[in-house]
Order: sequence, then C-alpha cells, then structure tokens
Amino acid sequence: MSAPVERRVDAGGLDCRIWEKGTGPSLYWLAPPPLLYRWTEVHEGLAARFRLVVCSLPGFPGNGRNHVGLDSQLDWCIAARDLLAAAGFEPGGTLMGSSTAGALAADVAAVWPDLVGRLILVAPHGIFDAAEPTRDIFALHPRDAASLLSARPDTYKAQIAQPEGIEPVEWAIVTARANEAAARYLWPLGNTRVARRLPRATAPTLLIWGSADAIIPPSYAGRFRNAIGSEATIVEVAGAGHNVEIDAPQDVAEQVVRFAAG
Repeated sequence: MSAPVERRVDAGGLDCRIWEKGTGPSLYWLAPPPLLYRWTEVHEGLAARFRLVVCSLPGFPGNGRNHVGLDSQLDWCIAARDLLAAAGFEPGGTLMGSSTAGALAADVAAVWPDLVGRLILVAPHGIFDAAEPTRDIFALHPRDAASLLSARPDTYKAQIAQPEGIEPVEWAIVTARANEAAARYLWPLGNTRVARRLPRATAPTLLIWGSADAIIPPSYAGRFRNAIGSEATIVEVAGAGHNVEIDAPQDVAEQVVRFAAG
C-alpha cells in the first residue's frame, strides 16, 4: 500500500500532523495513538472509498509536546475543534472518532451540534458507570496491554512497534507522551462526563464496538445511544477487542461506508 500525504496545520496555534489519502466524500478521523504510528489496512480500506483525513491530536504521535498547555476538558474540546477546522472540516461533514480520541469526537458533536453531519464512534471513552466499570487504560501492565487492548495481540504489537531509524529512547518518549496527553482529559477513569452534553448532538450516529472489548464493555454502546440526542445505530463486531480497527479492519471499513452512504 502507498503512503498517505502528510501535511502540517496550524490548529489554534498548535502545529499538528495530518495524513490524507483517497478521493470521494471526505471522512475526518480523530484517531487514537495506536492508529497514528503507521498506515494500516483499515486506513487503506477507508481511503479506497473516501478522502480520508486522519487528524493527530496535540501530544499524539506526530505532534511533539504541543499539548502541555491543555489542562481542562474545555481546552481539549476547543483543541479538537480547532484541529478539525485547520484540516478543512466543513459544517455537515462526517466525523469519526475512536477510543481515547472518540471521547473528543463525541464532545465536538455535542458542543457544536450544527458542525457534524454524521458521527461515527468506535468504542469511545467518555462515560463511566461504577455498576459496570471500564478498565483503567493508564494502569495496564505492559505484559498484559496487547491482549487486553486487542483480540489480535501480535498484530497490535506490530502496529505499535518501534519503527526503523528511531532510537529506543526516543520511541519510548513518543509513546509515553501520547499516553500522558490522553490522560490529561481522561484521567483517571475515562469519564469526561460527555453523557451530560450528548443530548445536544443532532448528527445521526454509528456506534461500532467489539464484542470482546476488555477495556470498555460492549454494553457501553447502549449508554452512548441512550445519551445521544439523535438517532444512533449500534454495530457489534463479533470477536473484536477494543481496537476494533486493528482486529477487524474490513468490517469497520464496510460499516463506515454503509453508514456514510445513508
């Protein structure tokens, strides 16, 4: 597969990386760190049907330490909105957000309801229910992380592996910085209280969840659906873990294409 075009944008004064590939209707993706290290099968599958624009949030891979001034949930919501605007997102567009980044995609759709035309959330963080708690991603032991985050741990390990040409110490800093950036708005239990704001969201929504998600129980799809103020459809991918795009890339691409087509 060929590499995407990489460009830099000024997102409210923060220099952020964008990957872009494909033609057709635009799909903007706020992707989580594991899917920002290298271009994968799910990226390629989406780029075959869309102009795929993959946006790296401040502090996430490709962006250095440009997140250090973001301290509140409002800071992060505005940063996500500024990043999308700088990338070219226009009102009525289709927005996708996954895992740690999905929490901010949900907030963008809720805080700016006229901005998002269609919303796709893949196992997003943002809600916590003590009756059925999510797993603390910031407390995962490295020995267990791959098997908890993915139903295909070897594939997951390859996805986050140190690339050639990068020193081990530098790579350790990149991955630790991405975790620290996500922790700034998700610590400690991934609860951004987005459920309070989701009734404002008006965009038709697709919720994709892995049936074997060991981080956020699949039942949380129903919690998101019940909170969202618009029509929301749940698709559960059999056998997939939390990183559904790594575990079942073709299934995710097919569901996104079907939903985006209306």
